[in-house]
Amino acid sequence: MQNERITFSVSQLNAEVGQRLSQGFPALWVEGEISNFTRASSGHLYLSLKDAGAQVRCAMFKGRASSLKLIPKNGLKVLVRGKVGLYEPRGEYQFIIEHMEDAGVGALQRQFEELKQRLQAQGLFAPEHKQTLPAFPRCIGVITSPTGAAIRDILNVLKRRCPQIPVLVYPVLVQGEGAKDQIVNAIRQADRKKHCDVLILTRGGGSIEDLWSFNEEVVAHAIYACSLPIISGVGHEIDFTIADFVADVRAPTPSAAAELVSPDMAALQTHVQRLLFQLQRHQQRRLQTASEHLKRLQQRLENQRPTNRFQQKVQRLDELDMRLQTALQRYLQSQQQRVANLSSRLQLQSPQRQIQQQQVQLSRWQQYLHVLIQQRLEKARNRLQMQAGQLHALSPLATLERGYGIVRHQETGKVVRNTTALRLGQTVATQLQNGSFESIVTRVP
Repeated sequence: MQNERITFSVSQLNAEVGQRLSQGFPALWVEGEISNFTRASSGHLYLSLKDAGAQVRCAMFKGRASSLKLIPKNGLKVLVRGKVGLYEPRGEYQFIIEHMEDAGVGALQRQFEELKQRLQAQGLFAPEHKQTLPAFPRCIGVITSPTGAAIRDILNVLKRRCPQIPVLVYPVLVQGEGAKDQIVNAIRQADRKKHCDVLILTRGGGSIEDLWSFNEEVVAHAIYACSLPIISGVGHEIDFTIADFVADVRAPTPSAAAELVSPDMAALQTHVQRLLFQLQRHQQRRLQTASEHLKRLQQRLENQRPTNRFQQKVQRLDELDMRLQTALQRYLQSQQQRVANLSSRLQLQSPQRQIQQQQVQLSRWQQYLHVLIQQRLEKARNRLQMQAGQLHALSPLATLERGYGIVRHQETGKVVRNTTALRLGQTVATQLQNGSFESIVTRVP
């Protein structure tokens, strides 16, 4: 039986190959030199990467190319990261670039990271190995270029903050061939001679290549082995070198390193003056307290003698007598002054006018009162007559005038209102209009 034949079209073949290429090769780094560079109007980049023996076509699409920090050009050696793919219309395999950087910088950065990890594993960055900076250095050593801006900045800061502290400059190359050896020799020389008690290792800013002398392993070991505390002030604030990690203190700039290592003499003088003033005040308080205590002791010693006590009593009596006389004099003077004031006020305010005004007012009130009394009497008289008429109409006497009588118990004087209150033989009094008479109860119905 003949095997079944499987046939691919060209497009199917290229698609299958492209898929297997993309699956078979993960993202990887490739280093090479740019040639045949083209930037399309669409924003995509097309180029070749080559070395001495081969080349490969590459493409970098607009989304990735827009974030490039370097400018691609022919002849530039670069390091790229991307994936292997196939351009199916022509059946050519290509490399799709996702990231591109300068190969020199990338290599140095990788070398920096590798050295950093190795030195950290060796313990060169250990915090327990860091030394404390002297608060008041006797002499400050500076390892740097004698012609650079860093030394000028440091000297200006030290002159402003503490001009009396001497500065010893160890001139070295800070970049290029031979720079690392000069830096190492300067560190060892300063450590051996001990002319200064703190070192500043510094230079101005620059690229990673410019600062590479401070990333050398031999420099790191020289810093670690130095018995003098070292401040690293290399580059700008964003720059970090191996020397920064090994040094006892890292400063963001050369000027900051000078400020860290030097005391501010103006602030110190102010602080010393404040402390001296506080000490003087404390001593004065102590002397005053001791003097008062001594006086109290002397007073107690003198108080133990009877003669002194008698003299004190006599003196106290004289003092009280004088105080009494003074108080009496003051009291008499105050009373005399008060009488004089009252006399003046009496003379200034004569009562005659007030009396006349009061008399006029009194006369008016008397007239008003007389009228008021007359009115009140007239009203009372009318009211009395009316009430008398009403009272007469209601009076028992009016009833008696009509021939009635009022019977009362002889003993109690209470009015007899019912026959049930009477007893046989009881004496009762009967009130008539013009008199009364007594009678004895002989029959009760």
